[in-house]
Amino acid sequence: MPGKLAGRGALVTGAGNGIGRAIAEAFAAAGASVLCADIVGADAERAAADIRAAGGRAAARECDVSRSASARAAVEAAAAAFGALHVVVSNAAVFSPIATVEEMAEADWDRALAVNLTGAFLVSKHAIPHLRAAGGGSIILVASQMARVANAGQTAYCATKGALVQLAKGMALDHVKDGIRVNTLSPGGVATARMAKRFGSLEEAERVWGPKHPMGRLGRVEEIARGAVFLASDDASFMTGADLLIDGGYTAW
Repeated sequence: MPGKLAGRGALVTGAGNGIGRAIAEAFAAAGASVLCADIVGADAERAAADIRAAGGRAAARECDVSRSASARAAVEAAAAAFGALHVVVSNAAVFSPIATVEEMAEADWDRALAVNLTGAFLVSKHAIPHLRAAGGGSIILVASQMARVANAGQTAYCATKGALVQLAKGMALDHVKDGIRVNTLSPGGVATARMAKRFGSLEEAERVWGPKHPMGRLGRVEEIARGAVFLASDDASFMTGADLLIDGGYTAW
């Protein structure tokens, strides 16, 4: 993996924690310069500082991907900091409260769409001219195994993640002439602080959610990050409009 992304400028949203942070760290280890963007600016700063302490090149930016001006500013900051932008990972997302459509507050539905789907649209919209100017590149939208299957009470999340798969396919066709590859990366359940918060602890998450995966456990952030490095690199040069599923067999049941 070292050197696979040498000389490339990258933007990762939702990079303050969890999967996003692991992707940013893996990109830096593979030679990329990474702008860590997160709605919590202090988390983005910590992620970038840790990458720099490990010998990588990173900058940070507070960013609310649901706001066009904020998404544009993060994209432009990455391009300016590194001289060019070659890779974009749209990872920022929210989990809606567990509820049926009948029970769900309209504000929760609107928030899920604004962050999970419109956020990916806005980041991509503002990044595409920079990727084109760089001679092409890779856009990775982080979806989920829930783009393919559903879970009771998670309709909003499932709907937005499914829409990301189609968004990537459409962009892949629209921008193949620009040398821009667009793919989705779909993790299964992954051991993160967000998962721990949802279940009360990671131990409880492993007990309840792990067995839903045929491999009998939750994924690790590093396992998902390796998939992102693959999609960003020349190893995936003949791959666009595809969904890379890393779900421990969840959708194979």
